[in-house]
This record gives sequence, C-alpha cells and structure tokens, in this order.
Amino acid sequence: MEIDMATAIREISHYLAGGAQAPASRFSDVFDPNNGEVQARVGLGTPADLDKAVALAQAAQPAWAATNPQRRARVMFRFKELIEANMEELAHMLSAEHGKVIADSKGDIQRGLEVIEFACGIPHVLKGELTQGAGPGIDVYSMRQALGIVAGITPFNFPGMIPMWMFGMAIAVGNAFILKPSERDPSVPIRLAELMTEAGLPDGILQVVQGDKEMVDAILDHPEIKAVSFVGSSDIAHYVYQRGVAAGKRVQAMGGAKNHGIVMPDADMDQVVNDLCGAAFGSAGERCMALPVVVPVGQDTADRLREMLIPAIQALRVGISTDKEAHYGPVVTAAHKAKVENYIQMGVDEGAELVIDGRGFNLQGHEKGFFVGPTLFDKVTTTMRTYQEEIFGPVLQIVRAKDFEEALALPSQHQYGNGVAIFTRNGHAAREFAQRVNVGMVGINVPIPVPVAYHSFGGWKRSGFGDHNQYGMEGLRFWTKVKTVTQRWPDGGGTGESAFIIPTMS
Repeated sequence: MEIDMATAIREISHYLAGGAQAPASRFSDVFDPNNGEVQARVGLGTPADLDKAVALAQAAQPAWAATNPQRRARVMFRFKELIEANMEELAHMLSAEHGKVIADSKGDIQRGLEVIEFACGIPHVLKGELTQGAGPGIDVYSMRQALGIVAGITPFNFPGMIPMWMFGMAIAVGNAFILKPSERDPSVPIRLAELMTEAGLPDGILQVVQGDKEMVDAILDHPEIKAVSFVGSSDIAHYVYQRGVAAGKRVQAMGGAKNHGIVMPDADMDQVVNDLCGAAFGSAGERCMALPVVVPVGQDTADRLREMLIPAIQALRVGISTDKEAHYGPVVTAAHKAKVENYIQMGVDEGAELVIDGRGFNLQGHEKGFFVGPTLFDKVTTTMRTYQEEIFGPVLQIVRAKDFEEALALPSQHQYGNGVAIFTRNGHAAREFAQRVNVGMVGINVPIPVPVAYHSFGGWKRSGFGDHNQYGMEGLRFWTKVKTVTQRWPDGGGTGESAFIIPTMS
C-alpha cells in the first residue's frame, strides 16, 4: 500500500487566542538541516489572520496594562522557571530545525532568558520621575505607559533568544505582542508562547503569526500595531524601517554585520586563535555577532596568526546537531549552503588566497545535510565583495593592516557597524580603539561582545535603523511612551486672577 508522505508531515500554524485556526492555503517547507529532509510545513498566514490576532489583542491588552507591575512580573518569574524546566526539550527542538549543536541551542535560549530575568524587575525599572515644588505648590511627575499592540519580526538564526529579547520587555510593560518568526524554524517560538500561557499570561497578550513577506507587510501597514522590532539582513531592515515609519509606527530594525577582530602584535596569540575559532565558526557562522574578519597588525603578526590558525581550523569537528563532540553543525537550508559556497568561489575569483576550502564537505551517513566545512581566506582586500558583504557562514577572512591606524579605519569605514573586537595587552591602545572606532558594540579581548541583559544591544550604520537598541533600559524606552503630569492642588486662597505666564516662572 502506498503511503501519502504529505499526510505524515506535521503542519505548523499560528498561535492565537481563541482556538483552532482555519487551514492555510500556502505552505513553506521546514527542513532538517542534518539530513536535508522535509520534517514539517508551516502555513503562511494572510492579512486576515493578522486582523484576527489584532482583534484578540485589542480585547486583552487594556486589562493587562491595568494589571499592576508586580503581578505582570510574577508571570515572568513563572515563565523563567518553565523555560529552565523545559530547556532540553527546547534545545533539541531548536537544533532539529536550525541545525546548530545542542550546546549552542541552549546558549541561544539562555541569552534570551537573561532578558526575561531583567523583565522580572519591571516594577522597579518602570518607576517614573518626580519633582516636588517645581513651582509654587506645583509638582511634576512622569510615567511610562504601554503603547498598546506591538509586534516583532525575528530571524532564523536565533529562534529562541531574539523573540525573548523582544516580547519579554514589551509584555512586561503592559503591551500585547504579536510575533512573526522565521518560517525556516517556527516551532520554538510557538513553544515559547505556550509556556507563557502556562505561566499565567492572559490569552491574546502573546500571539504568533506565521508567514512570509505578505505577513511582514501586513504587520508594517496595520494601523493598530504601534511599534515593530525587526532583526534580519540590512536590506530588509532598511525596508522594514522605511515602510513602518511611513505608516506612523515606532520601528527598531537591526540589520547585518561584518564584525572585525583587530589583533595587535602584543596579543595573547593562543587565546586569539581559540577565540577566533569559536567566534568565526560557532553556529556555522550564522550569527550577526560572528567574527568573520580578522585584522592582524603588522606582517609578523599576520604570519604568526596564519600559521597558528591553519591547524586549529583543520581540527574543528563538523557534525550533526546532536553530536556532542561537534563544534558546529549544518547551515539552515540548501539554498543558504549554496549561497555561502558561491561566496567562497567569489573570493577565489576576486584574487584572495583560499587557504582552507570548506566546499564539498560530506558527513558520512548525512550526505544530503546542509554542511559547509570551515573556510579560511588570506590577503583579502577592502575592494572585494566578499569583504564588503555579509557571508553568514563558516568563512574567516584575514585582512592585513600595516599599523594601528589602518586597522582602526577598517571597521570604522565599513558599511556595517554591529560589533568589533581588539586583542591586546596594551590598555592605552584598547582605550583609544574603544573611543574612536565607529561601531556600536566593542569587545576588548572579548570576541563576541554581546552586552548583558541590563545593558542593551544595537549596531550602527547599516547594522541598525531606529533610535533605540534592543532590551535593557533601551528596550523599556522603545516599548513605552512617556506621559508627564504637572499638578497643583488649590488651597482655596487663590486671587482668581488669570495667569499669562508659565506657572513655574511665577
């Protein structure tokens, strides 16, 4: 008897308050990157699906905003406990669709959870300001209030962390949040929403809508959605920012990156090599804070670094996501594998020296998996497209600089300005670099300088569009609006005369 394989593939839909959803008319395949097989298909939503989610959010949000912040914080505390209790399930679910190794998936979830921990303190950070006696009998105070209904559009590379970066703060301050995750790995965002409901979040406050560009445009155009947070490529980030702002929304849109690691002659070279292997090749390079460009300062530094990098990179183990010995797993799709390998060929054509070629990598028993071996280029120049553009794969490029000033200029003049690192024992050089470099996040002997949850994350130039960064106090500002009240309580002894000057000037 023939088996209809289509019926054996699970279907992933929206997560809305109000019950089951109508079947989708369009679908997108969700692959297992380890073997190249379709494991699920996700229904792509329509503007009508978004309208339904917005209506449910409108019904629920006023009561949630009116809930005192202590009670909102208690939901966050319970959600935190549920994430910790379900860490193994979430990590395996994430790895099965993304391809990153289990340890990396746990890190993905943990970094998102740290923002939830910050959101647990919302009663404190939501406090306003007060000036007593700003004028005769006049007090002035400010309060931060929720925007209403807000949305997040998240990428495939961090399906656990980035949704929590967004909805943690947005919900804690009293908004209703609509999440549009990547259609490549949509299961973890759905599970997060389920756990939020289990934690006591009212229906309609966190909803997940699946979709592609049609859903993105619907979110950007919807008049009831007041703010949108986005993470993805720079071209799309720019598009999201322009269209969202034109529709009257508050928008933060984080884009791509080409992060540099500056290696000074006095750096601890053993540590540099270890850091570069993790930062360049971890998660198969599919991170906006990956470190794909290393800039050794001086010929001797470059030659020593190259000599040490080659055996270290050759020793990296590429394996399936459940291989505990693997340093990294497959990339997310066959199309992305082809894109990375095309960039490698482009680098050869442009004249860079291909030191280690990761193309054609095959893993025994998983020959159809989306694997790309670690790749190393040397003698890359700033005129090459492979240097100017984001590859987003396990490719490390060496760009040699003759001195500190040239090394400083490289990340400062690049179109992207997300993260940068300098490796040195010289405090003066590090301080000078941190102050002068034209990049949003700086690491000093830290290869991936992602700030902790009580600071904030955000790049400059084409790495970030909008005025506010992600999470921390910047997140609080983005997801709220300020109301300022000037008050005076009459004592019955007024003159009854009209005032023609500003009261505080009396």
